[in-house]
Amino acid sequence: MSHLTSSPLPGKTFLGHPSQLGTLFGVEMWERFSFYGMQSILLLYMYYSVTDGGLGYDQGVAAGVVGAYGGTVYLSTILAAWAGDRLFGPERVLFGSALSVMAGHISLAVLPGGTGLAVGLVLVALGSGGIKANASTIIAMLYGEGDDRRDAGFSIFYLGINIGALAGQILTPVLQTAAGFHWGFGLAAAGMALGLVQYTAFRRNLPPEGWIVPNPLPRTHRLRAGLIGAAVVALLLVLTLTGVITAGRLDYVVTAIVALATVGYFALLLTSPKVAPVERRRVLAFLPMWIASAVFWAIFQQIFTVLTIYADERVDRSVFGLFEVPTGSVQAIEPLFVVLLAGVFAAVWTKLGPRQPSSPTKMAVGTVVVGVAFLLFVPLAGTGPNGTPLLALAGILLVFCVAELFTSPVGQSLSTKLAPQAFRTQMVALFFLSVAMGSVLAGVFAQFYSGENEVAYFGITGVVAIVVGLVVIAMVPRLKVLMEGVR
Repeated sequence: MSHLTSSPLPGKTFLGHPSQLGTLFGVEMWERFSFYGMQSILLLYMYYSVTDGGLGYDQGVAAGVVGAYGGTVYLSTILAAWAGDRLFGPERVLFGSALSVMAGHISLAVLPGGTGLAVGLVLVALGSGGIKANASTIIAMLYGEGDDRRDAGFSIFYLGINIGALAGQILTPVLQTAAGFHWGFGLAAAGMALGLVQYTAFRRNLPPEGWIVPNPLPRTHRLRAGLIGAAVVALLLVLTLTGVITAGRLDYVVTAIVALATVGYFALLLTSPKVAPVERRRVLAFLPMWIASAVFWAIFQQIFTVLTIYADERVDRSVFGLFEVPTGSVQAIEPLFVVLLAGVFAAVWTKLGPRQPSSPTKMAVGTVVVGVAFLLFVPLAGTGPNGTPLLALAGILLVFCVAELFTSPVGQSLSTKLAPQAFRTQMVALFFLSVAMGSVLAGVFAQFYSGENEVAYFGITGVVAIVVGLVVIAMVPRLKVLMEGVR
């Protein structure tokens, strides 16, 4: 196959990094445009009344569904990582996943009511998980072991994510406000289509390893794997049709699945004979970082649950009395800050090189900072409906941004550094399971939020995050020993 032997022209770079980073940057940027554009209006679509173009769900149930959906996106990285490592190779899974995302947004745009919601969210969740797990694995292939540019490369990749998220969260709510929810979903589909065109044009230049299956599943095991998959799907359908799994319980179901998957993955990586002793110690070192990451995301992902409700009901979104910012577009403030600061963070890590803080330190600091961000909501409690200034919320979202840049790109990068050779993509999936747990907990927690208990809600949640981050910071010297030279 010609794409296995193709290579970029010598000397070509993308912002000082391998040129193939630009291809992955582009497809992820457009995928995030579609994903976050859709998510910016998803909760509103579910709890707005039918007369306002929504589905009329209870607000708490809708928030739980959004959390469960977010958790399922990252939970699906398990299936996608397994398919990349054992069946098709990371690149093929990435390409197929992008097609699934586009089909999901088309379903939301054209299919009516609950049918469009169910079909669309399943397709988008499966596709987004596939892109996440396998894009990170291919990026890691661009850098040799010990290359100090790796964290900076992931930060640049993260810049692409947030450029897409920023544009999607600005444009989609504007179109939704002007023309309706289904037009907003249609814009998300168009964005993913542009990403596919760009990726198809340049995918042949990606590293040849992207098409290689690192740990092929024996042919004799494939039928068994297919039967297990079919049985799981059938069980989920039966539980749904019999009313065991309902919209109101979905977030708790996903929480249990994520917890079981996490325990299973750690057990696999710590006991597999394909994992060398030094690799096993590195996996063990990842455990406290996984916990810190889950706590971080449980707060951060409330941008799409609690903070969406907060922006809709508690924030004065008027700008100088000239126009009102759509509720969904308030979410765009945080990725705007990321776009402005991601390059700064990447430059700082590159400049510091081996003198930069270790990855566990960065992740722990991010968890502390996001806890501080939640505490900043406490002085704003009691301001009444639409009484919180938009500028105050923007300041808190700036703190969210700083926390994110310390945690998310570094966590992805670290998972590739600590990954056993036989489980490279699946180690990335393990990191995304921490995001899955945080995302679904963001929906679970949202059901306990109300305007009357803001002090307790924001205060307790923020303090817990700070404590977890400080504990991990205290463990850093021991973690460095277990990581065996990995920073």
